[in-house]
Amino acid sequence: MMTPAWASELVTFVCADARVAEPRLAWRRRIGEHSTGVTRRHDGMIAVRAGSDEVDQRLTLLHELAHWLSPAARRRRRAVHHGREFYEIAFELYRRHGLTDADALRLESGRYRSALRHAVVLGVPGAAAALAKHRSVTRDRPRRRWRILVPEHRVQLERDGRWSICSTCRQRVVGMHLARIRRARRPVRHVLMTAS
Repeated sequence: MMTPAWASELVTFVCADARVAEPRLAWRRRIGEHSTGVTRRHDGMIAVRAGSDEVDQRLTLLHELAHWLSPAARRRRRAVHHGREFYEIAFELYRRHGLTDADALRLESGRYRSALRHAVVLGVPGAAAALAKHRSVTRDRPRRRWRILVPEHRVQLERDGRWSICSTCRQRVVGMHLARIRRARRPVRHVLMTAS
């Protein structure tokens, strides 16, 4: 799919303003309302899968451009992927390029809840109220209660078609858990629980 003209112009403008090299922009459509994106510094590109919501398309592209402009991880010190430095750049880009603070908070916090905490510290209008609302919803949500379906037992593997399963509880055992059980010197035990 062709990259929309507005997206190419936005990338050019933001990168020229920040005096950094432009990334290649790969643009595809996706079914659904929301967009997704990824920044690949080592490949010199930003890829966006655009949903139907045009405001979300713009936010996603600006989000990825914020990653492009953020300082790269320094030796012996890992950069926090969605940390304060990143959101300082991101919220400034959102504001300068046509997104309201309300839209930026709604869409960004829908993906990354930590955005609200950083937005409060950065003084984004409406962030404190949005964070308080999120915390009250989380606090009022009923807590899960766990109960035991199958008591603790020794895992004995058996084959069920192409799968390895526990002969007691009939649960599939895959990946690193299967490898760990196969090389264990002592019997591995587990319990099967469910939320009620």
